[in-house]
Amino acid sequence: MNLLFDSIATGLAEQEFAIADQFLSQPEVNKILDLPVFQSREAFKKAGISKQVQVKEEIRGDYIQWIDKTTASGAVKIYLHRLDELVRYLNRNLFLSLKDYEVHFTFYPAGTFYKRHLDQFKQDDHRKLSVICYLNADWKPEHGGELRMYLPGRTRDVLPEAGRLVCFRSDCIEHEVLPATRERLSITGWILDKEKFLI
Repeated sequence: MNLLFDSIATGLAEQEFAIADQFLSQPEVNKILDLPVFQSREAFKKAGISKQVQVKEEIRGDYIQWIDKTTASGAVKIYLHRLDELVRYLNRNLFLSLKDYEVHFTFYPAGTFYKRHLDQFKQDDHRKLSVICYLNADWKPEHGGELRMYLPGRTRDVLPEAGRLVCFRSDCIEHEVLPATRERLSITGWILDKEKFLI
């Protein structure tokens, strides 16, 4: 796992983003997808924009379910523990002073999207790194649904393949989610420079 963490740290240091395949194995992804929250969409709520949670379907069309770290299932805690390890590794190697994170399940119905945006709020700069771990088995390029990152002088599209982690600077990398021909699932979150309960 240290090799994977090292590749993430190197990517962040050199280009402000990193893509790491097999952050979760396919069996680990399958255990998460077997959870009741994914068998029924009733627990998901329409996502909004800004801290006031304004729902604007012309900007984003996803649904979310926040994850409580204290009550998360064993399948999800495997991911959370790995995220804890990543935070410690980045603090040791990049001196980022990261303290905590917040994460939710994300569900994009087919055809929905999220327009270009930054993840850091104007009035709240505690989100330092955005982290997305995809849960989509057998994803093919023709399915669409890429994460498009806007980088200096270019864009980078990333397919949402199962087990793949994308990590990038929340304050400077604008990005969008392109429409897909099938539903698109992930665990999405932000690594913070302050403990969540103090924010």
